[in-house]
Amino acid sequence: MSDMHWNEILRDQIEWHWSNQVRPRLDGLSDEEYFWEPVPGAWNVRPRGTSTAPVQGGAGAMTIDFAFPPPEPPPVTTISWRLAHVIVGILAMRNATHFGRATTDYQSFEYAATAEEALAQLDAEYRIWVDGVAALGEAGLSRPCGEDGFEEHSMAALILHIHRELIHHLAEVSLLRDLHAQKGRP
Repeated sequence: MSDMHWNEILRDQIEWHWSNQVRPRLDGLSDEEYFWEPVPGAWNVRPRGTSTAPVQGGAGAMTIDFAFPPPEPPPVTTISWRLAHVIVGILAMRNATHFGRATTDYQSFEYAATAEEALAQLDAEYRIWVDGVAALGEAGLSRPCGEDGFEEHSMAALILHIHRELIHHLAEVSLLRDLHAQKGRP
């Protein structure tokens, strides 16, 4: 077992999923799909001043719908909301904490006004993440993470968590694309 290269194995897992499932499924994402609300009251990314959500995060022309605490049951979220969550909450904030990216959060981030811009943000944050994980090497996987909720865990445990989150949320985006393609069909 000492010949195992765990850093490479962790990266291969997410890079295979990214290259063979996630990114091909996001190709051709239109703005109409990006903002499509599958049900009334869905949380979305919206032009500033148009949201009725209790909290509207964002520093630019677009804001993301939120509430603290979230209502029960939580609202259905759009592709734009889910991508923003992946870009900011899953990747960018972790990239800032662990891999030298400028600090950001849901309130200070400038959300994408188009699908194309969102995919460029996603690609950039994903690349920082994968390169950062690679730079940890084998020894860096066992160092304490120190992040809220992961204080007692290693970086490897955080990486596994982030990869589960990426797989989970980006599969939801794929499902929403499938539902959008079928809307209006008998």
